[in-house]
Parts: sequence; C-alpha cells; structure tokens
Amino acid sequence: MTNKKLTVIYIHGFNSSPLSHKSTQLRQWLKKWHPEIHIHIPALPIEPLEAIAQIEAIVKNTTGNIGLIGSSLGGFYAAFLAEKFDAPAVLINPAVRPFNTLSQHLGENKNYYDNKIDTLEQQHVDDLRMLFTEKHNNPQRLLLMVQTADQTLDYREATTHYWRIPAIIEYGGNHSFQNAARFFPTMLQFLQNNT
Repeated sequence: MTNKKLTVIYIHGFNSSPLSHKSTQLRQWLKKWHPEIHIHIPALPIEPLEAIAQIEAIVKNTTGNIGLIGSSLGGFYAAFLAEKFDAPAVLINPAVRPFNTLSQHLGENKNYYDNKIDTLEQQHVDDLRMLFTEKHNNPQRLLLMVQTADQTLDYREATTHYWRIPAIIEYGGNHSFQNAARFFPTMLQFLQNNT
C-alpha cells in the first residue's frame, strides 16, 4: 500500500446514471467519512468505446492512485480498465459478456433516471466484444461482489469467469446489489490495500 492519494471512479451500468441510488449513496458516504478521497462518477454514453475513452481521460488526468468500482455493465468496463491500467477494481454484479445479454436490447432504450432515449446499435455490441478480457494478469486486485437473486444477470456466469479472484457472494438480493452501502468500507479498504 502506498501513501499516494486515492481517487475512486464509479462506473454505472447500462441505462443507469450518476443519479443511481448506489452511486449517490457512495458519494455521500465518502464525503462524510473520507472527504480526502476524490470520487468521479461520470455520466457515460451508450457507445462503449466513447464510454471507455471518457473514463480513460479521467484516469490519465488524475494524480495519485486510481480505484475502480463498476456495477453491471460498469463492472465489465472496470474489469477492462483494471487490466489496462493495472488498477484495483470492485465488480458489483458485473456483466461478463454483455455483447450476448445486450443484443436483445438493440434499438431505442430509455434511461431509468433522466428518461433520455439512446439507440443501441449492433456496432456497440460488436465493440463490447472487443473489450472482453478473457484472463486477468493480477486477479488478486479484483474483488467480485454478487447476489444470487440478481434478476438481470446470472451470478454464476460471474463466479465462473472470475473464479480466481476474491469474492463476496450473498444469497438473495437483486441486480442493484441490495443494501450495498454495508460494503462501502470493505470496498474502500480493498482498493486502498491494492493500490
């Protein structure tokens, strides 16, 4: 562990936003208990390569250490970026192969939080396939968090793909990872211990 300042980047999922319950709770928790830690929660576009470029720009313009937290599709992005930048990441109910699951959502999609309409195209699905990380060189720097009653993604796909990494597996819950705030101290400690 180094003494450099930690910056946390929270990466939201498909059709989500920085206004999601989990990201809002995390921002408030850090502000109250760890005001020394800066957090970025970018509003990401539907285009995967643009979303990745936006997060990469934040990483490149940040001094000190980076820690990633990604939920759902954000977990997929976090896994890719963790490998690229050799950064620690927490993956919350992550999409493993979103190019398979999102192909059923081609066309117009309404954002859950701002009602903005975006169009998911086949090219976006193909771009996701290019971002897939088959194997991670430093699996100990990833933390998997899944709940078995995730109604959107099959948790077993994540536990199978990420079998080499530390994991928190809770029975029940849902796709948003019910009561995630209980694990904010655990997430932060993991990121700090692995930077």
